[in-house]
Amino acid sequence: MTSQFWEKSREINTDITNLLSKSVVSSWWFLKKRLLPLLCLISFVAVLQLNTFTPVVAQLPPQPRQEIRGVWLSGNDFSVFRNRSKVLAAMSQLRQLNFNTVYPVVWNDGYTHYPSAIMQKMGIPFFFKGTDGQDVIADIISQARREGLLVIPWFEFGFMVPLTSELASQHPEWLTQKLDGTQTSISAAGEVAWLNPFHPEVQKFITDLVMEIITQYNADGIQFDDHTSLPVDFGYDKYTINLYTQETGNPPPPNPQAKAWKRWRADKITAFMVNLYQSVKARKPNAIFSVSPVDSEYAYKVQLQDWLNWVRLGIVDELVMQVYRNDLASFISQINRPEILETQKIIPTGIGILAGLRNRPVSLSQIQPQVQAAQQRGLGIGFFYYESLWDIAPESAEQRQSAFAALFPNSALRDISQNIPHQTTLDTISLPLYTKPSLGQRIRGYFLELAIANGQPKRILLDTGSAGIRVPKEFLGNAPIQRTGQNIKEVLSDGTILEGELVYTNVRFGLLPATEPLPVQIVTSRQCTAQKPKCSANNGVPFAGIIGVNYFEKSLPYNPLRKLPGNLSNGFIVIGNGGSNNNGSLILGLTAENQAGFKMASWSQQPEINGVPGNRWDSRLGKVCLTIAGSSAKNNCNGTAIADTGTINGLTEFKSASTAGKLKPGVLGSANAVKVGINGIFDYSLKPGTRDGFNRWNLSISPQSELPIFVNTGIAFFDKYDILFDQINGKQGFRSRR
Repeated sequence: MTSQFWEKSREINTDITNLLSKSVVSSWWFLKKRLLPLLCLISFVAVLQLNTFTPVVAQLPPQPRQEIRGVWLSGNDFSVFRNRSKVLAAMSQLRQLNFNTVYPVVWNDGYTHYPSAIMQKMGIPFFFKGTDGQDVIADIISQARREGLLVIPWFEFGFMVPLTSELASQHPEWLTQKLDGTQTSISAAGEVAWLNPFHPEVQKFITDLVMEIITQYNADGIQFDDHTSLPVDFGYDKYTINLYTQETGNPPPPNPQAKAWKRWRADKITAFMVNLYQSVKARKPNAIFSVSPVDSEYAYKVQLQDWLNWVRLGIVDELVMQVYRNDLASFISQINRPEILETQKIIPTGIGILAGLRNRPVSLSQIQPQVQAAQQRGLGIGFFYYESLWDIAPESAEQRQSAFAALFPNSALRDISQNIPHQTTLDTISLPLYTKPSLGQRIRGYFLELAIANGQPKRILLDTGSAGIRVPKEFLGNAPIQRTGQNIKEVLSDGTILEGELVYTNVRFGLLPATEPLPVQIVTSRQCTAQKPKCSANNGVPFAGIIGVNYFEKSLPYNPLRKLPGNLSNGFIVIGNGGSNNNGSLILGLTAENQAGFKMASWSQQPEINGVPGNRWDSRLGKVCLTIAGSSAKNNCNGTAIADTGTINGLTEFKSASTAGKLKPGVLGSANAVKVGINGIFDYSLKPGTRDGFNRWNLSISPQSELPIFVNTGIAFFDKYDILFDQINGKQGFRSRR
């Protein structure tokens, strides 16, 4: 859908023994580093699905990373850390032994381990004051920083909560369930319920707690583990059933392992983590967004946690994968997994090692070779948990501390100032183009799912003829918005005037976050120009939003695809649905492979505009040949054309009435066959008819036009050709779908 500047019309992880040894822990505090059963090992697939597409992963050379030498401060350690003098001694000892990171638990069993205003407002009690009434988390952070240690609070329970907790009792609607209505599952912590990760109120609650931690303590980061997930059997609550049915047209299948149902739920969790990442980074850009999962195969199949996708999307700053094994060979097989090899090329990567449990101490003879095996592979270490380092152990504290000193002979302090955002490792991805918008109705169109300001995803019209995101204010979520106070106006070619403030905020394309806040017009007013009173503003249909992806901006907002990470910003391909009810595809990121078969035409480069990044191109193509039966246009090759997904029907605009011959402005008939092409590039023909969005073609005569012949091929053109847009080289490609 082009704007008025086009001067055209628009129509508009190892065995059962290991598992049991973890689950019989005497203290209910022990949950975090429970051992998960491994399924039979299968070859790891080095690519993942993102929505419906298998992306290409960039091959990056290994780079030096800050070494992780961490320890979890669990609920089991509370008797130690509630005492100020013990905290001081512990942090000092860890620093002397060349540790560099501590992970104190802040969310466990439905309670925060810090005084939370959010929880206080909900009337949920706080039990974790220090012996002097002090804030234990604040004390740990203060003492750790004095020793030069990073403190990354650990959001242990994630979406898990006891069914009998005050939180679950207050908000039963926040809980999800299995198909049979069961609301609990058995974990190392006992019987637990699960907050619904798809419910917006749950998402807001978790986000608010995380942001409270980051803000209240200026924390060095935040860590999520294997409980920021959902067991695959869950998701059959009323809210989720309705949401899935609304988005897919079908109710969830009774088989929780059904591929599409599993992918949908995993992607929803991923989308939440993208939003959470963006919120954390908006508050503290160099905060470490840390994840401590189990192996990726188990995590996805059993817990719907697609953490390798998170890494590839660029929203994980540090990974510590839990590998709790008694057998060294089994341990080594886990740390050699492909996802570890891939991840350590990108971000600091460590291995979670069990230092012991209260009812099952672990000897140095097991710990030392595991640490050495990890170090030999350039991997960091995270120990579970603090007391088991030397207080609960088969050897004396002196022996244990001496051994750890030998394992870490040199200092390796960390600095979060070096934690800069990293780009996605995906070279290309494909997002679905839906056939219906979230609001209103439209005869034909391709709609891309966007989440703006961490709002609920909305399907918005993809418009290759205009530039910028323009949405109604109700599409926005509750993420921070940078207001400009600048009211802008956009006039569409059908005479619709869109007015509203230009703001900057987070935008997510499917699961893919933009690299920075993007300019968005918040449309608060629509009206028609005096010349075109029958514009779309008066058709009674709600405004469904527009995402304009043309590179010929005249002002802000600009094409938002310019701010995709890495290679994904270099261009895109639109693949239509051939006029069917199936989804089309938007392929982001041009590669040698996905450009195969395209015939290329060049755009003309335009001057830079302040505020618009990258190259600007007039994406109208010249030397277009046009023939319309019954007119004087007989293979005239002085035309200009645009391929526009936003325009429903084809259009020819003549500057001179003589070019039209005997034809009158209006809808062409079946006798007026249309042929449009560029020699050696594409050759498109259409027999005009009466089907909007398929074969209807309009003729216009505009003496004021700057162009003798202008052609907008309309959306039906995308039924015949895949169209490529290359913003680096200023080219457009055409590949016949025949």
